[in-house]
Amino acid sequence: MSTKDFIEKDYYKVLGVPKDATEAEIKKAYRKLAREFHPDANKGNAKAEERFKEISEANDILGDAKKRKEYDEARALFGNGGFRPGPGTAGGGSFNFDLGDLFGGAQGGGAQTAGGFGGGLGDVFGGLFNRGGATGGPRTQPRRGQDIESEVTLSFTEAIEGATVPLRMSSQAPCKACSGTGDKNGTPRVCPTCVGTGQVARGSGGGFSLTDPCPDCKGRGLIAEHPCMECNGSGRAKSSRTMQVRIPAGVTDGQRIRLRGKGAPGERGGPAGDLYVAVHVGDHPVFGRRDDNLTVTVPVTFTEAALGGEVRVPTLGGSPVTLKLPPGTPNGRTMRARGRGAVRKDGTRGDLLVTVEVRVPADLSGKAREALQAYREATADEDPRAELFEAAKGE
Repeated sequence: MSTKDFIEKDYYKVLGVPKDATEAEIKKAYRKLAREFHPDANKGNAKAEERFKEISEANDILGDAKKRKEYDEARALFGNGGFRPGPGTAGGGSFNFDLGDLFGGAQGGGAQTAGGFGGGLGDVFGGLFNRGGATGGPRTQPRRGQDIESEVTLSFTEAIEGATVPLRMSSQAPCKACSGTGDKNGTPRVCPTCVGTGQVARGSGGGFSLTDPCPDCKGRGLIAEHPCMECNGSGRAKSSRTMQVRIPAGVTDGQRIRLRGKGAPGERGGPAGDLYVAVHVGDHPVFGRRDDNLTVTVPVTFTEAALGGEVRVPTLGGSPVTLKLPPGTPNGRTMRARGRGAVRKDGTRGDLLVTVEVRVPADLSGKAREALQAYREATADEDPRAELFEAAKGE
């Protein structure tokens, strides 16, 4: 993501929430939109896929308190025209202070910032301003590796318990043939256009200049006199690797997991990008899920429901539990087996919600039929629908 995109994109509008939305409101809006535009629900719809990526990007920023603060500050500072020249900049002069100092000290060194930027906000905005028109001496800066997106399909049990899965990924990495220099002899020269900075300035008025990637060296700061045949002088080549990735317990279908530093390798000592893994979870023939709780429907006999009793209930990956049915348990009643659900973020478990389903036998033996006929005669004076008809009359 470019600095310009980071500043100009209105992530609040993307999610359809106000700027003072709470964390819960943002989460709710994201889940609703993610379900609507998820690629699995819109096969072959390129617009829906692009919309899903946009929604995920907005949630990645606004769903993280630190990133959201950085984003809000950046938008407030630059989104509506940015700084205006002060008294000391009359006549179109440049700023006499370093915005890298302004932002760099406020952020943790090496911390991942919004939109996948490495380092503090000083790294994001430090190159925006050309103070006094000077470009400085030749310097080739480290470049952060690209972020990689992948997906994995887990069984229901793997999603609840967590799993380590192999992921084969392709990404851009330093070319092995030229050691990432882009020159087959390993001796690239400093780009004369940008003097090794990888950026060129363009005037935007207001006493400062914005920068763009250098068109001649494509932002590398170096030009290969003898381009490497493997990477065509880019210094980057396609690389495939298989990585064992640990998916934490309790993930949900459609969740997007971020693994810091597991993306494409950086260039010239720069940090690696991040790996984003979209998780798909299969169904289970017996159990369902409701937030951090698991659900199961257990059939019981008429006599168990009427007279009460103890019922054994299966659990996911564990020994059965025994629940006590009180006499007169109605069909559809839900009981709770605590601590037998999905794993929460804090390591505790949700509950197993057990719904009772009273089964009516399709075939009766002679003895069972006689018993039921005797029960019907004993309860002949009871009419379970009397209150229904009385209520239907209205006032």
